[in-house]
Amino acid sequence: MPQPVPPTEPELAGVRNFRDVGGLPTADGRRVRYGRLFRSGHLAHATAEDTAFLTSLDLHTVFDFRNAADQKLDGLDVELTGVRNVNIPLTDPADGTEFWKMVRDGDLNQLRSILADGKGVARMSASYRSIILDRTAEHRRVLHALAEESLPALMHCAAGKDRAGLSIAVSLLAVGVEREAIETDYLKSNDPHRRYQVRRSDPTPGGTSPEVMELLAPLFDARAEYLATAFTTMEETWGTVDRYLTDGLGLTDETRERLRSRLVDDI
Repeated sequence: MPQPVPPTEPELAGVRNFRDVGGLPTADGRRVRYGRLFRSGHLAHATAEDTAFLTSLDLHTVFDFRNAADQKLDGLDVELTGVRNVNIPLTDPADGTEFWKMVRDGDLNQLRSILADGKGVARMSASYRSIILDRTAEHRRVLHALAEESLPALMHCAAGKDRAGLSIAVSLLAVGVEREAIETDYLKSNDPHRRYQVRRSDPTPGGTSPEVMELLAPLFDARAEYLATAFTTMEETWGTVDRYLTDGLGLTDETRERLRSRLVDDI
């Protein structure tokens, strides 16, 4: 079957990091269908035009992986007519509240104390490892929903980079997308027009100096090493990625086949 021409990616004014993951190749030579699975940052600031575009996608479900603290900071998603909104927090409501307050409000010396000398990178890698180890029930719920009734679907967190990135990665692994392709899509979150905007309470040049931004970079970058930590955690804990999917997430062959039939084009 010829692969459809990919849709033109819109420039949304109030929603960052939006994209269709269609077109990604699977190990058996097929490709993920366009118009079935989307990812983005939160929808709380979507404009009327953004909302009209999102409505045009005929979404069945929006998965919001933010926790209560995220929602308090950015707001709830805009309502899309006829769309089911499912909130599945992938981090605890109080997880890192003081840390992220320091990111927004801390002075240079405070930021050095929590982020310098590789501490920022280590924190992000630990977060990815924790989500894979501790959120198997949540990822199981998402994949079974996709297999049954929830497509087309959009997955998002705050920036659409980490929690949504991992959930997209897990979904793509389940239908046989190759790791290299998953990483390529993941790293697109670094594109300038997609990146989450760093929020600092100090608007002066000192508050966003080059050193401050360098210290903050590990938190706001999509880095291949973070995604590699997730894959390594699957293999170290369950033996293989396939066993992570079957033993960790409870995916049967039948469920995976339903996922493939709904998400992947026929050869």
